[in-house]
Amino acid sequence: MKKALIIGGTGTIGTAVAKKLEKHYEVLIASRHSKEYPVDISSVDSIQSLFEKTGKIDAVIVTAGAAHFGPLKEMTVEDNLVSVTNKLLGQVNIVLLGTDFVKDKGSFTLVTGIMMDDPIYQGASAALANGGVRAFAKSAALELPRGIRINTVSPNVLKESWDKYQDFFVGFNPVSAEKVANAFVKSVRGLQTGESYEVY
Repeated sequence: MKKALIIGGTGTIGTAVAKKLEKHYEVLIASRHSKEYPVDISSVDSIQSLFEKTGKIDAVIVTAGAAHFGPLKEMTVEDNLVSVTNKLLGQVNIVLLGTDFVKDKGSFTLVTGIMMDDPIYQGASAALANGGVRAFAKSAALELPRGIRINTVSPNVLKESWDKYQDFFVGFNPVSAEKVANAFVKSVRGLQTGESYEVY
């Protein structure tokens, strides 16, 4: 059976993706607190150790990535580095370090978010990271070797998180984690590359 690694697989989206893929893949769940596959995506050494532990895999899915939220006038350089180091460079490094571990015609699916296209108050740093990930993936699709594909998924705010985040996403229409998970499955099991799947 093919193997799929979900980084952030214990979160709301990651759990939904795992449920949909488990019929077709052996699903490996990685997260910061995982005992079997621990990973801190802001650490190059941690990412490298993860891939050395998983060995060869068919699909890498990222549903995790920390980003800073706060008013622009109060944002410091250090605050912004949270988004850059984690959600942006963390995912870029997963591709750079993971390519040798992905089998021929395998895939990467990274996560972005609606804020890069539909900005919200206090979301400038997160939008920066999301846009950077999308641009990287679109370009990397031209150069990945051995038929490896790469796509991104851009979710709207989740219904499951609406009570917590509705004040930030005024007028938005939340989507279910299941709907978002379908976009990840489309990326993993489809043929497209360089795409941004928007789940708005």
